Amino acid sequence: MFAALSIFAIACYLLASGLLAWPLFDSRATVPVRVARPALVIATFAVLAHAAWLLAAHRGALDLHFFAALSLVACVVSALTLVVNLTRPVMALGVIVFPLSALLLLVDSFFAPATVPISMDWHIKLHVTVALLAFSVLSIAAAMAILLAIQEKALRHRHIGPWLSALPPLTLTESLLFRLIGAGFALLTVALLTGILFVNNLFGQHLVHKTVLSIIAWLVFGALLYGRWRHGWRGRSAVNLTLIGMSVLVLAFFGSKFVLEVILHRAVD
Repeated sequence: MFAALSIFAIACYLLASGLLAWPLFDSRATVPVRVARPALVIATFAVLAHAAWLLAAHRGALDLHFFAALSLVACVVSALTLVVNLTRPVMALGVIVFPLSALLLLVDSFFAPATVPISMDWHIKLHVTVALLAFSVLSIAAAMAILLAIQEKALRHRHIGPWLSALPPLTLTESLLFRLIGAGFALLTVALLTGILFVNNLFGQHLVHKTVLSIIAWLVFGALLYGRWRHGWRGRSAVNLTLIGMSVLVLAFFGSKFVLEVILHRAVD
């Protein structure tokens, strides 16, 4: 049963990403909207099956071990990608996100070691949930930054292809990027505040480096938003700072988990 859910979700992710990718590379595909609608419906089934698998496989608990956490983030990011496409069609975003979600679900389903979710009080669950949302929103912002960099480079060198014409206008991509960064920054602020209020033993729970790195990422995104508001930062500066901030956040969320759980084979909270 669990395996069937996982395989179904993976197949739907890959089919949806294939449909979304088709107009980006085929000059004869002149109706990307007609392709996008069924692709997003299929991706919705993928997200629902992914979420059902997570609930079933991890006993309905919030499992934050390395591979389980990656799979959970992938599910949330995919769901948010669907939401973004409802308001601002960005097909290329699904081409990036959905195959990665399929890969992370595949690893968590069939290759990751079995884990037992660690019980948490409600306030810690609240903190973790907000942090998860912040990470997911900023992950989509990082994907948008990559698309923005590709668009700018292609336009600068006049490499105009069907994939470029299928992307939204550059100004729309940039506007969506900063909206996502603003939302992610607000969520990250709440996550840091709830962490300060609710986490009792910062040293005993291996959270010092996570907190420090999260604050550094918060400062990077805050500086980017201030620079945008005060000095009109855009283009390469926005892309570079977004990717730097996200890289630091990845280290904060998953760096120590990878070292302790995957390399040293030690369980961590």
